[in-house]
Amino acid sequence: MNDLSPAPATRGPVYRALDLASRLCITVAGIQLVTLIAIFGWLVFGRYVLNDTPTWVEQAALLLVVWITFLGGAAGVWNKAHLSIDFLREMMPLPIRVPLRWIAVIGVIIFGCYLAWQGYELSDKTWRRRIPMLGIAEGWRAVPMAICGVLSVLFSLYHLVTLARGQDPLEH
Repeated sequence: MNDLSPAPATRGPVYRALDLASRLCITVAGIQLVTLIAIFGWLVFGRYVLNDTPTWVEQAALLLVVWITFLGGAAGVWNKAHLSIDFLREMMPLPIRVPLRWIAVIGVIIFGCYLAWQGYELSDKTWRRRIPMLGIAEGWRAVPMAICGVLSVLFSLYHLVTLARGQDPLEH
């Protein structure tokens, strides 16, 4: 933590709420990952021991992977652990580095808005179809995309405010 970052005890309710949302994403994605492993265990058991392959496992796995990926991606935006090539930016002198940080955060906001919009559109357009073998709405595959977009925007707006205050958003 640098000198500009607030100590954990002094962080405000917005920070705590966003951090809680990120932790919730990680927790839900973790539970889904354990579920994914368990259902693949059931697939192997059913196929090789019972000689009766559970056909729903593939569709459930595809659904879980989408949720795990997007929830983890949203949490990555908050924790600044998402895919980025920041080592070049951070090697630059401060007068160049600061505007590049602004551009990066604004870029994530724009991408998050687009992701939320397209996730909503895709979910809305596919809601009436059913996922084979599961019988639930196909739109559930796009819901995590919209959630990730909204959370990425919220997390990045917080990082933008942190930058505007002259603090380093790369540090929590």
